[in-house]
Amino acid sequence: MLMAGKRLAVFSIREGKGGSIWVRAGSAFVNKDGSLNVLLDVLPLDGKLHVREAAEKRDTA
Repeated sequence: MLMAGKRLAVFSIREGKGGSIWVRAGSAFVNKDGSLNVLLDVLPLDGKLHVREAAEKRDTA
């Protein structure tokens, strides 16, 4: 079970000629009862979303 308050990443995955293309679609947050609140920045054309634990931000410097 996911911990309450945990931030998750939401993606739309599109299949292309060269493989899969992952587009960040928004974020999700785990509630105390284990349910999710999902905040979308975009809507996927195919209606499919993938939710996974958010990766740590990396320095690009």
